[in-house]
Amino acid sequence: MKVGSVKEIKNNEFRVGMTPHNVKSYKNAGHEVYIEKGAGLGSGFTDKEYEDAGAIMLDTAKEVWDTVEMMIKVKEPLPEEYELFHEGLILYTYLHLAADKPQTDALLDGKVKGVAYETLIEKDGSIPLLAPMSQIAGRLSVQEGAKYLEKRYGGEGVLLSGVPGTPKANVVILGAGTVGTNACKIAVGMGANVTIIDIDLKRLAYLDDIFGARIQTLASNDANIEHAVKEADLVVGSVLIPGKSAPKLFKKAYLKEMRPGAVFVDVAVDQGGCGETTKVTYHDDPIYIVDGVVHYCVGNMPGAVPRTSTIALTNATLNYGLLIAGKGLEGACKERPALYSAINTYDGKLTCENVAKSYECYEYTDIHSLF
Repeated sequence: MKVGSVKEIKNNEFRVGMTPHNVKSYKNAGHEVYIEKGAGLGSGFTDKEYEDAGAIMLDTAKEVWDTVEMMIKVKEPLPEEYELFHEGLILYTYLHLAADKPQTDALLDGKVKGVAYETLIEKDGSIPLLAPMSQIAGRLSVQEGAKYLEKRYGGEGVLLSGVPGTPKANVVILGAGTVGTNACKIAVGMGANVTIIDIDLKRLAYLDDIFGARIQTLASNDANIEHAVKEADLVVGSVLIPGKSAPKLFKKAYLKEMRPGAVFVDVAVDQGGCGETTKVTYHDDPIYIVDGVVHYCVGNMPGAVPRTSTIALTNATLNYGLLIAGKGLEGACKERPALYSAINTYDGKLTCENVAKSYECYEYTDIHSLF
């Protein structure tokens, strides 16, 4: 199969869909690999490294899109790229369609086979292609939150760990999945008082066993969330329903009850956000303030550490990608049934049920009925 990657064009996005090591793996499996010149520079990979690995370097993104049968990206395509779609193209990337109707329409109109990293669910319930970015975003959420608590950014001027004789900061984490657990790990490591809230009591019991007296676990309900965030210096939103819009657990009414200069980091922003006051921001202008609370809602947080993120992501995506390239999407699904769950669009049909539920205008088609 002809596979390839292009330079990401999202604002301040420096990750890339394939590393030179990935290129070598695809070449060794008998595939042709096409890379846009300069695609890997933001992650520290030179064109020469790609060439040495066996890639064919092309001058423009359009040349790559026009040539390949499978495009391997990191972020969802932007409107400038929609015109480059062609029927039957396999697009293997994060899509986040529940928060992006124009992209959904473009994929359906182009009859693109949209394979979304974030909805691939294995039989054990794990989400292996989302996990590495969730780990990074979770850890970054506390790092960034700590920075924006600084007074010069509009924060209240609090150090998460405090120092002897001063109070520690209060960190509240909404959601105890991969993002929330990694946020918890960093917040505890930085010495904050940490409360983590989730609807899954078994998950809370697990975290209680791991972290013990260093954290407070709470069952997720409106009363517990409101009470916890009133005393919070930093709130991390880390709620996920794969393929579906995130529930709005962090209410606008809470803001006026919070401390002026408190910080809200919404990691769920790619899926529409879990805050009623969430709107997407970018790394070059990452924050805004509502009712005295600093909001950090960057839609591609791991893009801030692109080399780590690219290596972590491609470690996870490579084997599934090789299977798709080797057997075709349909054959790969039959060999690895988890791949069915990753297909969001196919031949003009919307095939992800949670995405369909996010809108009223689409008809859901079970992917198993199509091949």
